[in-house]
Amino acid sequence: MQNMPLGEVKITQSSLFGRKIKKLRIPEKEVLDAEIRRLLQNPEVGEEKKGGLQGIRVHKFKLNKQIILLAYTITDTELQLITFGPHENYYRDLKKYIR
Repeated sequence: MQNMPLGEVKITQSSLFGRKIKKLRIPEKEVLDAEIRRLLQNPEVGEEKKGGLQGIRVHKFKLNKQIILLAYTITDTELQLITFGPHENYYRDLKKYIR
């Protein structure tokens, strides 16, 4: 499932992702967009989670000198963006959102 053409994959976002992206400034959105394009080129770049978060992948990247985690799921036809944020309480909040 590597190197998917951009036109063949539908990108969707959760309501939580949509709310968080509205709070970003333009340069931060550009960094996030670049990381999303990176996910499309290589979907396995994120670490696959186990246990209660099975099926979700988390990609780590830097934004404003801070590590940001981006949770997503991917199939052959769809990239679903779930949420992103700093590490503090990230997995707790992600589990709460998934339930």
